[in-house]
Amino acid sequence: MALDVLGVAPLYQGPDINRMRLTAEPSRKPASLLKPLVPSKSKLTTIETKRVVSVLDETIHKVELVTLLSYVSANYETLEGMLGEDIMKAVREHEKVCHSLLDSVIYLQDKERRLQEEEEFEEEGWFRDRFLSMELQKSHLLPLMQQIKESTKDILRLLLNNPQVVRLLQMHTLSRSAEAQNFIDCLIELRGFLFERLLTSPVEARDKTQFIQDINRRNRRNQEIIETLENELAASMKSRDTEEEYEELDIIHKEEKVQLEELKQKHNVLVEEFSQIQAEREVNAKKRTEAEQEMLRMVRAATLIQALWKGYLVRSMLRSRKKKRSKSKGRVKEKGKGKGKGKAKAKAKK
Repeated sequence: MALDVLGVAPLYQGPDINRMRLTAEPSRKPASLLKPLVPSKSKLTTIETKRVVSVLDETIHKVELVTLLSYVSANYETLEGMLGEDIMKAVREHEKVCHSLLDSVIYLQDKERRLQEEEEFEEEGWFRDRFLSMELQKSHLLPLMQQIKESTKDILRLLLNNPQVVRLLQMHTLSRSAEAQNFIDCLIELRGFLFERLLTSPVEARDKTQFIQDINRRNRRNQEIIETLENELAASMKSRDTEEEYEELDIIHKEEKVQLEELKQKHNVLVEEFSQIQAEREVNAKKRTEAEQEMLRMVRAATLIQALWKGYLVRSMLRSRKKKRSKSKGRVKEKGKGKGKGKAKAKAKK
């Protein structure tokens, strides 16, 4: 199954600088504390357990080789003379199939993305045709995947028949991708768990389970004690904080009280100054009003005097004109009388 996973794209992995851990790291805990967890046996004694571990070791070894095929495909010119013609030919064929599979996958992903964008037309006939066509093309991927599995097995068969080439490839473990190295580390860790499980007898497994349960119960009790102590500590801290807080509030209150008295004094001074200013404004406003009223009376008096004066002048002019007219009329009458008397005298003389 591991080869089925890694056989799809072993030729497209980036380099990684992490070295593969070939053995599990030993535990640093004291042996006395872990005694119930350590199996009494250190070696596998039955053929069945040895076969299980042997199969897993062989799988790990093959995975290590498969994950280095990307390095081989990237260094054809350098490795061609070292690996041999058969291996290089198999790697090239494997690379072609991988390219075909990846191209098909990319094409189908793009096609599927476009269909998702056109989901509103899913009831249309052309949409169903495209969907069925895409599903048909997906079914064509299975033969390609099977070819990749077969080509991977062929390459492994050739490599395992040539131990010198295997040792050569193992010198380039740094070229393995981070993902592949992580997978190998997980397999190695799984081997350690499996190995320990195969060394453990039923009685030891039962004791181990009981030990773990005891540890869990003890841990729960300790956790409850820790939570109780933490709650008490939090309550104590809260009470103490409430008292540093009260003192701080008292100090702040006193300071604010002093500031309030200062502000009251300043306020009183400002109120007094405002009252004086307001009184001065009222006096000035009263004076201004009286002055405006006096000015209004003077304007009215001047207007009245001017009107009377103009009336007097008009009447004087009218009287002088009447006098001149009466005088001129008197003169005319006198002239008329004089002329009549002369005519009368002339008639008398005649």
